[in-house]
Amino acid sequence: MKGGDEVIASSGPLDWRFSQVFGERSAGEEVHEAGVSSAVDIISAIEFDKSGDHLATGDRGGRVVLFERTDSKNTSGSRRDLEGTDCPLRHPEFRYKTEFQSHEPEFDYLKSLEIEEKINKIRWSQTANAALFLLSTNDKTIKFWKVQEKKIKKVCEINTESSGSIGNGSVGSSINSNSSKSCFTNGGLSDKVNNCLNNDYTFPPGGIPSLQLPAVTISHETSPVARCRRVYTHAHDYHINSISNNSDGETFISADDLRINLWNLEISNQSFNIVDVKPANMEDLTEVITSAEFHPTHCNTLAYSSSKGSIRLIDLRQSALCDSHSKLFEDTETPTSRSFFTEIIASISDIKFAKGGRYILSRDYMSLKLWDINMDSGPVSTFQVHEHLRPKLCDLYENDSIFDKFECCLSGDGLRVATGSYSNLFRVFGVSPGSTETTTLEASKNPMRRQVTTPAKPSRPSLSSITRAVRRGGAESSGGGDGNANSFDHTTKLLHLAWHPTENSIACAAANSLYMYYA
Repeated sequence: MKGGDEVIASSGPLDWRFSQVFGERSAGEEVHEAGVSSAVDIISAIEFDKSGDHLATGDRGGRVVLFERTDSKNTSGSRRDLEGTDCPLRHPEFRYKTEFQSHEPEFDYLKSLEIEEKINKIRWSQTANAALFLLSTNDKTIKFWKVQEKKIKKVCEINTESSGSIGNGSVGSSINSNSSKSCFTNGGLSDKVNNCLNNDYTFPPGGIPSLQLPAVTISHETSPVARCRRVYTHAHDYHINSISNNSDGETFISADDLRINLWNLEISNQSFNIVDVKPANMEDLTEVITSAEFHPTHCNTLAYSSSKGSIRLIDLRQSALCDSHSKLFEDTETPTSRSFFTEIIASISDIKFAKGGRYILSRDYMSLKLWDINMDSGPVSTFQVHEHLRPKLCDLYENDSIFDKFECCLSGDGLRVATGSYSNLFRVFGVSPGSTETTTLEASKNPMRRQVTTPAKPSRPSLSSITRAVRRGGAESSGGGDGNANSFDHTTKLLHLAWHPTENSIACAAANSLYMYYA
């Protein structure tokens, strides 16, 4: 699909290459979930801006780090020279721009609840006057930040010349230089201008050195400065899981487990509740909101997902309180055998609109699903991600891994989708009709090392053969490996990733390291 509306043919699998890494761990260094100070550096949110020239990451320590693209500004050499290299004309290169502390740990004394500083989501807003604007949120508080280049004031020199000293009743040259000026005593003009200093005044031994005055100038250098413009708080009783900017550039939504609120960017002390799924009796609660996002072009339309695996499309023009949806999307395919884990793995952890707004991509624990908003009978495509883990659901439930929330993303042209997995792996699927593109990459400097280099060998089964073995309960799947029969590590998981809005470039987070790849 192109622009989310027109379906076009894919040109084949992409050749992914390593671009760069920020914050890579040294050999033998581990980042643990808790108990280690480096755990606050674990990345918890990634987002490209609309142009793709800026990238923002948030971490568990409440910090937001901004990166700026540099290769689009510095293109040297002729086209012939660039074509002769192994890299494309626009090899994506980013540099560190700035960072700031967005959130601090808090304590809710009324509820006796600790509020973590961890950044749950980051969303870029429209730029204005060369300034960058973005929203960041933790569990309870949303903040609106402005990042702008400011000219640097520097001390270029200091008057260090010895101009004489004052001592033994004599006045130094630094004082004599101003001796022609009138001296004021008690607000009046002294009759004896040259007798401003009393003869009875005693000076310290060695005299008084001349005063050193700094000469401050404003240099041509600039430095990015982040300033918090608004703080939106006290509107959610439960943890905020989503924020999304509206295409009108004036409003945004925030969602927790039971409610979705609509905000105006300029008004921080008032919000409007537009969705409320809280039942009168909490014992009747059957599902919660897991993710919400505005339509990319229609300011009156938004979608939200639930823990039951459904997606609801709502129209703000219908009523002030949008408890009734305009469209419901859910997979009506009945599982062959229901189990204790059926509802858990059906919960949708993330949804994303395609660029044109016609398609919605959703991620549940086992798969990616692509939905057409004009067809609510079922998904148009389903991509198996964790089907090889089905025999191990009991173990994953015991260690809480089954509740991991993996994000998903789409390419700007709509031809491919991507999501993360365990062992710091992420997968790219082609969505064009007839496409069989399925690429598994590892978040490392050698992303293709997990690939099947010689698929003809029977000892390295393909993803489709493993999936078939799992579905028929064969012994091939007992190893619990990933799509290429590698053993998986549930302690290393790639939850967060983002696709560049206009190019085939992916940024993904593996613990506290930010890896970037291009094709």
